[in-house]
Amino acid sequence: MNILLLGSGGREHTLAWKIAQSKITQKLFIAPGNAGTGLIGTNVSLKLNDFDSIKSFVLSNSIDLVVTGPEEPLVNGIYDYFKADRLLHKVAVLGPSKQGAMLEGSKDFAKDFMIRHHIPTAAYKTFKSSEIREAAEFIRSMNAPYVLKADGLAAGKGVVIVNSEEEALNQLDDMLINKRFGAASEKVVIEQFLKGIELSVFILTDGINWVLLPEAKDYKRIGVNDTGPNTGGMGSISPVPFADEVFMTKVKDQIIKPTIKGLQADNIDYKGFVFFGLINVEGNPFVIEYNVRMGDPETESVIPRISSDLVPLLLATAKGDLSGMQINIDPRAAATVMLVSGGYPGSYQKGFPISGLYETGDSLIFHAGTAINIETGEVVTSGGRVIAITSLADTAKDALNLSFSKVDDIDFQGKYYRKDLGFDIIK
Repeated sequence: MNILLLGSGGREHTLAWKIAQSKITQKLFIAPGNAGTGLIGTNVSLKLNDFDSIKSFVLSNSIDLVVTGPEEPLVNGIYDYFKADRLLHKVAVLGPSKQGAMLEGSKDFAKDFMIRHHIPTAAYKTFKSSEIREAAEFIRSMNAPYVLKADGLAAGKGVVIVNSEEEALNQLDDMLINKRFGAASEKVVIEQFLKGIELSVFILTDGINWVLLPEAKDYKRIGVNDTGPNTGGMGSISPVPFADEVFMTKVKDQIIKPTIKGLQADNIDYKGFVFFGLINVEGNPFVIEYNVRMGDPETESVIPRISSDLVPLLLATAKGDLSGMQINIDPRAAATVMLVSGGYPGSYQKGFPISGLYETGDSLIFHAGTAINIETGEVVTSGGRVIAITSLADTAKDALNLSFSKVDDIDFQGKYYRKDLGFDIIK
């Protein structure tokens, strides 16, 4: 079968790497892809939200399955576009409907969904710019720390956690009045701070049936000991030691099953990944957020642990026929270290040559922000997060040490990485 994968980051390179291994994959196209995906499939110059151009490509290349990596095309309704088109409606599309994608596209929508369906989450209120006074009063009624979230999509950077009331009020003004995150912060969700340790849980669902994927722990802050601003993710580890059978039974019964029932009760068409951003509060799971696609860099740790063929699972999900499907998981641990551009997540320069990409032994190298310099043919940096190094070993500590040992093999100007990944879960 012919498959079109939409996206250009480390998540998409990892998915492409896995999809290309399938016995039923004939042609794999990645749009727009990066320097890494071009080694295992055919990169295509398509814009993610140009649905008309995607339609033309799908029809002219007999695409059987479309897999959407990032959230924006899903929030903008690519699933609905295909289903409403008389020439495209039979093409399998992995991803939720536009309404389903609102679980990520609007924090307010997601929180309302959770409260309505009795899914454990932090108490909250949502405010618009016209309600700035009420929002300030709500902050003054709370105890520190304070959590403020831009309602819409903000590339994983729209969450602010501060420890003083004054700073919370300043952040509120910056988000609602100064539109720090643009349209994403036209509304701001202010919620109760939950103290605990976070993890990411993933499923594939056809809206009725679901399959549990490996869980992971990611690290969002740029600095050691989780300091500094949020990034798209500095690394990840799978499995998570505290996600034992007792904890995961709670996750299934209190979160996953009510979510699936909630989708059905609300008549939401959903055929794709669900990412549950969870926090473990004294042994009990609470939902921090939903994502409607795989996480990044969690994908780089989760997908290599799936030992069975992924494509039949993706196709069955998209076709609404996931019942009875099985998944095999590698018992080894996986650890991913992300190499990023100097200055990230703030301003940074691009176009620096990357050396040592093919000298890393058994570790897996996934490209995130890379491109080919047309004049020199070199692989160069083209984003904030540049390269993900993933290693598998019997323990998370060994896997992490193996990935760290490969960091010096790959080099580019301004390279930076977190040296303390796993500090909170590896003893």
